[in-house]
Amino acid sequence: MKKNQSIICILFLFLVTVCTAQQNAQYTQYMYNTQIINPAYSGSREMLSFGLLGRTQWVSVNGSPESGTFTVNSPIGLYENMGLGLSIVHDRIGPSAESNITADYAYRIDVSRNGKLSFGLKAGVDVLNIDYSELTIFDEIDPLFQNNVDNRLQPQVGIGLYFNTDRFYMGASVPNFLRTQHFDESVLEGDNVNTDDIALERLHYFLIAGYVFDLNPNLKFKPATLFKAVGGSPLQWDFSANFLFNEKFTLGASYRWSASLSALAGFQITDSLFIGMAYDYETTEIEQFSDGSYEVFLRFDIFNKSDRILTPRFF
Repeated sequence: MKKNQSIICILFLFLVTVCTAQQNAQYTQYMYNTQIINPAYSGSREMLSFGLLGRTQWVSVNGSPESGTFTVNSPIGLYENMGLGLSIVHDRIGPSAESNITADYAYRIDVSRNGKLSFGLKAGVDVLNIDYSELTIFDEIDPLFQNNVDNRLQPQVGIGLYFNTDRFYMGASVPNFLRTQHFDESVLEGDNVNTDDIALERLHYFLIAGYVFDLNPNLKFKPATLFKAVGGSPLQWDFSANFLFNEKFTLGASYRWSASLSALAGFQITDSLFIGMAYDYETTEIEQFSDGSYEVFLRFDIFNKSDRILTPRFF
């Protein structure tokens, strides 16, 4: 019985998403995955940096969201005052699969002794596929579900600002400000069809911030937060608190307002390689159908300078 309920639940959530607001995927380890939402982050680590993230949401719920991201960025230019990067995101939920590939560019200026302000631009393409045969449809001849969506291409253009020192960062961004349609109005014919229900890419506004405190020579503390606002959906607020022990082991917790509690852990395996993991316990009714959400993050850095890094970057 619970299995049938979970299928009904996820299909309902999918249809609500299609009809009201297209939400970008959410990440618990957003503090390590900043480039996906803010192009101005590119090059801020002052080294060639690769990131790979995989997320499975609402485990055991049929058709639940799955996300994967890949990023690479590096400082460029004679004075390394610019950053260039590539972001690839793939999301799957129920019968839909959406991918986007964007180039990220940032220009940085010194605004204080160790503070830098970056202006970022993101540009690329979004690809949407929907296979309605994966749905259990009450009316199999419903015209709304007769034609699959195959490789629907949409442009993506976004902007961002990012300020950071060696201890503090803050950023604001809109990853895509093109409000493009996912479906043609021609496929929604009839007197009872409301064209306002056609799925649109809504503007997503992000604000992130974090600070690193030295509690003692072997212990650092970094609170971080993320706000996300999108039309047609509630304001999302994430707050995390991480501790770094002996420059190697990270342990922390995160709270997503009215949604989930999370445990985070990470390990700096070498100077170049970091792995992070997160588990989300849902605080909504969907938890009775799922076994939580899991996330894994890998980061690999190649230093641009001959000197060895002395202290791992905490963001």
